Amino acid sequence: MNWQVLLFISLLSLDSVLGQVSYSIPEEMAKGSLVGNIAQDLGLEIKRLISGKAKIYTRNSDEYIELNRERGVLLVKERIDREALCTETALCALHFQIILENPMEFYSVTIQITDINDNAPTFEKSEMKFKISESAITGAKFVLERAVDLDVGINDLQSYELKPADHFALKLHNNADGNKNVEMVLQKPLDREKQEQISLVLTAVDGGEPQMSGTMLIVITVLDVNDNAPVFTQSTYKATVTENSPKGTVVATVTASDADEGSNGKITYSITNTLDNVRKIFEVNTENGQVSLIGDIDFERSRHFQINLLASDEGGLTDSCKLIVDVQDVNDNKPEINIMSKSNVISEDAKLNTVVTMINTEDLDSAENGNVKCFISENVPFVLKTSSNNFYSLVTDSELDRETASEYNITVTCSDEGVPSLSSSVTLTLQISDVNDNAPVFERSSYEAYIVENNTPGLSIFTVKARDADWNQNARVSYILEDSSVNGVPVSSYVSVSADSGVIHAVRSFDYEQIKDFQFRVKAQDGGSPPLSSNVSVKILIQDQNDNPPQVLYPVQTGGSLVAEMVPRSADVGYLVTKVVAVDVDSGQNAWLSYKLQKATDRALFEVGLQNGEIRTIRQVTDKDAVKQRLTVIVEDNGQPSRSATVIVNVAVADSFPEVLSEFTDFTHDKEYNDNLTFYLVLALAVVSFLFITCLVVIISVKIYRWRQSRILYHSSLPVIPYYPPRYSDTLGTGTLQHVYNYEVCRTTDSRKSDCKFGRAGSQNVLIMDPSSAGTMQRIQSEKSILDEPDSPLEQKPPNNDWRFTQGQRPGPSGPHMPYGTHIRWTPKSGTRATGGPEVAMGTGPWPQPPTEAEQLQALMAAANEVSEATATLGPGTMGLSTRYSPQFTLQHVPDYRQNVYIPGSTATLTSNPQQQQATAQQATQQALPPPQASAQPEPPKAAQTPASKKKSTKKEKK
Repeated sequence: MNWQVLLFISLLSLDSVLGQVSYSIPEEMAKGSLVGNIAQDLGLEIKRLISGKAKIYTRNSDEYIELNRERGVLLVKERIDREALCTETALCALHFQIILENPMEFYSVTIQITDINDNAPTFEKSEMKFKISESAITGAKFVLERAVDLDVGINDLQSYELKPADHFALKLHNNADGNKNVEMVLQKPLDREKQEQISLVLTAVDGGEPQMSGTMLIVITVLDVNDNAPVFTQSTYKATVTENSPKGTVVATVTASDADEGSNGKITYSITNTLDNVRKIFEVNTENGQVSLIGDIDFERSRHFQINLLASDEGGLTDSCKLIVDVQDVNDNKPEINIMSKSNVISEDAKLNTVVTMINTEDLDSAENGNVKCFISENVPFVLKTSSNNFYSLVTDSELDRETASEYNITVTCSDEGVPSLSSSVTLTLQISDVNDNAPVFERSSYEAYIVENNTPGLSIFTVKARDADWNQNARVSYILEDSSVNGVPVSSYVSVSADSGVIHAVRSFDYEQIKDFQFRVKAQDGGSPPLSSNVSVKILIQDQNDNPPQVLYPVQTGGSLVAEMVPRSADVGYLVTKVVAVDVDSGQNAWLSYKLQKATDRALFEVGLQNGEIRTIRQVTDKDAVKQRLTVIVEDNGQPSRSATVIVNVAVADSFPEVLSEFTDFTHDKEYNDNLTFYLVLALAVVSFLFITCLVVIISVKIYRWRQSRILYHSSLPVIPYYPPRYSDTLGTGTLQHVYNYEVCRTTDSRKSDCKFGRAGSQNVLIMDPSSAGTMQRIQSEKSILDEPDSPLEQKPPNNDWRFTQGQRPGPSGPHMPYGTHIRWTPKSGTRATGGPEVAMGTGPWPQPPTEAEQLQALMAAANEVSEATATLGPGTMGLSTRYSPQFTLQHVPDYRQNVYIPGSTATLTSNPQQQQATAQQATQQALPPPQASAQPEPPKAAQTPASKKKSTKKEKK
């Protein structure tokens, strides 16, 4: 960039040296650009600038120039914009001083800023709008906005240009301040009818390099003036009107047009007649020019009218025309029709010549205008007959059909013989009552519907519709599915039909592969009496759905043997290895198959034909290719969604069979081994999981059972109350119970807080005793008093070895009901009972010796424990348990609580005597034969337990 240095130095004999330097630089110089070598221009050395601490002093705070002491030059510190720095003046300069110390010196520096063309001319508005009337005269001037260019000199605005210049030209005026005013002068008249809007572009250009410009759009809207008068389409109009025409009848329409627009083109119509009565009879619509009647017109008064019409616009321009109206004469008096009698309803099975209505006519005119003739409309099953002068009868002429016409509007017209003839008419409405004479008719002779297979049962397939031409109840149609079979199966198992709506629903889900279509018949029956019916054939077509995957036919996938395709190493590109053949049992688009290569040992060696499934080589086979190649081909159909199947193709790349055999020897074995290994791993995991869950359930069940037993037997707060059966007698040494006794157990929900009570007879509330049993009862009472004492010790006697029972005589449960209570039946010594039947013969027999007190206590304690265990099985919510045992249960139903029973606190162990058991069993068998379900085999003798072993088992039970 060119820059210029001007140096002016003057020395004054003052305390300091004064000098002045002037530079000229263009604006917009880059930061750090060189302004001038101030040291050289002032004749100073660099050392002086450094030692004098030379600095720049300026009045304002903006510093655009900086001093480099080491180089002795002035540099641009900030970018200088002349337009921003000097907005009002053309000459722009920076003034500052350079000050040195020791000795004090200062120098004035002036930097002139020259302009560059960096600003284009601009308009304040991008668009100016003018509205100019089309009547504007040539030479009219319109002031335009001038452009502004911030540059000066040659870079400032130089000229304007207006395009297009068809109607307007530019004219510039120089002002005293040097600016130019721009005017637009009309050169050619405007015509709105030809061009309603004109767009011009004003361009301002400066003189810089490169040249810059600015534009402004000028939009001119041409305003309309009233320079066109209305014009009628015709100068004379003609019209005809009939006398007695009603008010508002449009006689004629006149039309005028105006080429102007807006208010200048709005036309107003008016009637200008003043002397006659035209304005009282006719009027014209001021907007559309319709001439209509506003009064009565009578031919006898005026036969024709001349109407003068005027069309005017808003500007006062007018045009006129005339309308000639001719009046046509008519017969003024109409015949009168009187209905004497009529019927409103007639049955459709009415006989011929049935009288419906009687009519009388009258005309006030005379001569020919008074002669009246009546007739009715055609195509009706009625006829009008004359009975006498001016009297008529309306009768049936043919059979009636309500379905063809349920109602007749019969118009009776009576006209005179005048010219023109006058007539009057009356309409008779006749209803036809219905008779059930039409069967339902289906809309089509047969139906055919489609349903996609695998549908949801109950799906609506389509609707059959039958219509009955009858009315009301006779037209109420019900739909019935006729009995038929499809492939031996009733059609009702395939579809059902709604009796009211005729909607056919699918009863089952259809399979296209099993049944493709079937037919049945639907009957439509009306509600008449007797009912009429018709039927229609319906055919259901099952549409295929893509519900079957492709099936691969070749190569066949076998589990035991391996099939491989052989490819020689000399195979060229495109060599056909094999072809995958697959089928799809679906049809249509669902059966279109495509083949894709899913996985391959070497994808770069083989490809599969998309449509034909041919496997070909896509490159030359080399010696580096593996002999064993495994391809996975996926076969997809074209259904939505598509289904697929995969097939594995084994390919051997070799020239000889031994080479193939060596590579594929272990292939099948590996596959089978992997398949078997996966199967056994899954099976083992399932078995281990099942065993673990089973063991866990068993352990939890055992723990819960033992916990409940321990709480019931050892932690219960219930006292054990011994009870001896009533009428127990041992005075005679028999030791028998003579009668049957029942025991009742009552427990609440919380058994541990309940009392256990024994002792009420099954059929009595009062205990009755024999005189012979008095001693026994006294003994029982004394023993009970001993048991009731909390601190009284009870020593158990050694068990009597002669007191034994067989297995059939031992008390024990018989049936699922026995755990809920205890029932013991005792029999006299003779072995017979008065109350027992044949069914209770077993289990009877004498007591060999009377039981001791310890044995009685042991049996009763065991019975109480048995009751506690039975009650514990009741769920929550059981309010109580009362079990009464019938006499049919014998001793075999009662558990033998004396066999291998250890009483805590006692050293005695009760065991059974096998010999005594056998003897007793033989005696019981001779007495009676038991029922099959009540018989039991004798148990083998069990070894007696010692007290120590009994204690161990008891401890285990507690745990």
